Amino acid sequence: MSMKITIRCFSHVRQALGKETVTLKLQDGTDTTEVERTIREMAGEALDGISFRIAVNRKYLSFPTELKDSDEIALIPPVQGG
Repeated sequence: MSMKITIRCFSHVRQALGKETVTLKLQDGTDTTEVERTIREMAGEALDGISFRIAVNRKYLSFPTELKDSDEIALIPPVQGG
């Protein structure tokens, strides 16, 4: 089976992908590590060397978490100055 998740793109991620949100269809059992890897592949080298905080449904995580259908993921890079 598959599930659909939404990824909210901030800062570097939004610049690299040119989008505010991305919807992915993934296999059941996919976790946040795989989502981050997929987004990095989509961005090419634009996100190399940038670390992320990951939030699922607006809750920050400190470890990989299995996702469920309709989850909302945010990859939040370090704060940029300006």
